[in-house]
Amino acid sequence: MMEMVRKITLSRAVRTMQDLFPLEYNFYPRSWILPEEFPLFVAELDHYIHTPLAKQLPIAVSTTGADGIWRDSRWVFSQPVPQVRMMKDSDPSWKPTFIVKPDGGCQGDGIYLIKDPSDIRLTGSIRSRPAVVQEYICKPLLVDKLKFDIRLYVLLKSLEPLEIYIAKDGLSRFCTEPYQEPTLKNLHQVFMHLTNYSLNIHSGNFIHSDNVNTGSKRTFSSILCRLSSRGADVKKLWSDIISLVIKTIIALTPELKVYYQSDIPAGKPGPTCFQILGFDILLMKNLKPMLLEVNANPSMRIEHEQELSPGVFENVPSPVDEEVKVAVIRDTLRLVDPQKKKRKDVQCQTLEHVSEANEELLDAGPADRREYGTTRSPEAGLPSLCLKQVFPKYAKQFNYLRLVDRVAALFIRFLGVKGTTKLGPTGFRTFVRNCKLSNSNFSMASVDILYIDITRRWNSMGIDHKESGMCLQAFVEAFFCLAQKKYKSLPLHEQVKSLIDFCEYHLAALDEKRLVCGRGIMERRSAVVPCQTDGLHLTPAAHTPLLNRTATATKFADYRNHRY
Repeated sequence: MMEMVRKITLSRAVRTMQDLFPLEYNFYPRSWILPEEFPLFVAELDHYIHTPLAKQLPIAVSTTGADGIWRDSRWVFSQPVPQVRMMKDSDPSWKPTFIVKPDGGCQGDGIYLIKDPSDIRLTGSIRSRPAVVQEYICKPLLVDKLKFDIRLYVLLKSLEPLEIYIAKDGLSRFCTEPYQEPTLKNLHQVFMHLTNYSLNIHSGNFIHSDNVNTGSKRTFSSILCRLSSRGADVKKLWSDIISLVIKTIIALTPELKVYYQSDIPAGKPGPTCFQILGFDILLMKNLKPMLLEVNANPSMRIEHEQELSPGVFENVPSPVDEEVKVAVIRDTLRLVDPQKKKRKDVQCQTLEHVSEANEELLDAGPADRREYGTTRSPEAGLPSLCLKQVFPKYAKQFNYLRLVDRVAALFIRFLGVKGTTKLGPTGFRTFVRNCKLSNSNFSMASVDILYIDITRRWNSMGIDHKESGMCLQAFVEAFFCLAQKKYKSLPLHEQVKSLIDFCEYHLAALDEKRLVCGRGIMERRSAVVPCQTDGLHLTPAAHTPLLNRTATATKFADYRNHRY
């Protein structure tokens, strides 16, 4: 899970979904992956900054080689950076700001802001430490003139079936200097622009508070109350946040399933796997939530260090952390408790005795009733759950987005060797052949070229060199290519859906054919039964074809003898 939510992996997963459903996934800032997309970042930014708006045309980075093979639709951009266009319209002299985040960084380590792409080259460490550069959100919602973000805790209880829970409360983490839009003068003031708790705690302005409504760390519910008092539509905000969380996890689950199937033996129930995720969300001025990142290992500390004297520290409880995090951990354990199902089974077995017990209580005295009432469920004295199920509760609203999930299922089907996460050339050819995707215009030789070309490029990006072959992201790219070739006149998401339906139809027919053949073989095998006296003998059902063949051979022999 740690690998799945690293900044580059998350950006790639969301970008794939943005290609399919751009409007549904507009909650993630425009991102470029360094170093491989640095030239693209520079070219695209230069186009939309220096070209007058009236003359702007969609740029397209060449994605088709001399062999005519499609490369990567995700590198073809038909839309400008949204915020760049908006701000440039209002102020022609305005220059955008971008934030650079190291791929494996945490707690604000290595994050910095830039105005000019050339500043990235000055770091000198991009090759050794890949990063993501993102559009910086320069107009966030402010509270007390301070920028803040929201840490929401999300429980991923199950992958198959998908189960998602969201904590009803979270943390609001504040910067410690009044916010100003980024300029060359304040670009490096981290206490103004970065909301990371691990950074701001070192500021002299950081306020530890025993009140959940004040200080540099507050509950999210206190912010909602404040917004509600100002007339904000808090229900819509929560609805947008729930939508953001579900859509993000839908983007991440395909690759999670690939790694999950490589670790869990087929046909056996896997262990009770779950994960608590930390979603970092920023609210814009118009209350639109924007996803900053997802943490696979969010801090669950409920205290902070306080310096009593130089070099002497003491752990002091944090009421805000305790109120939110204790409830999350407690309710996670309640939901994933492996003994819970056993207790339910026991309760079902004892339901038939409930009526008898009630009759006995009617005859019993008050003291006996009190004694009986003390035997309660272990959860009877616990508070109500703070974790709210959002999936599959709202599955009907979001299932149409799970196209890549279905592509991943095709990928897993053709992996072949259990425990692998990459598809070999034979597996890819089998996929194309079984799904009837090759024809006179797309020969198997073209299939091999497509496989080699896409796999080689993804491997050059440093995508898991532990095993050779085509990773899921490369397979998704190849699938999009095949969809575009077969259904040229449709939008991308309809092309992909149509090809998925086409593949699933042919594979279902193939499975049915194999099933029928398998039944025939089993029937022929079952026709041979052991005999205690004469060993094996044939049942009458099996005699008929054998007798027919014998009779035919005899007649043919008689015909030859008669002729000659």
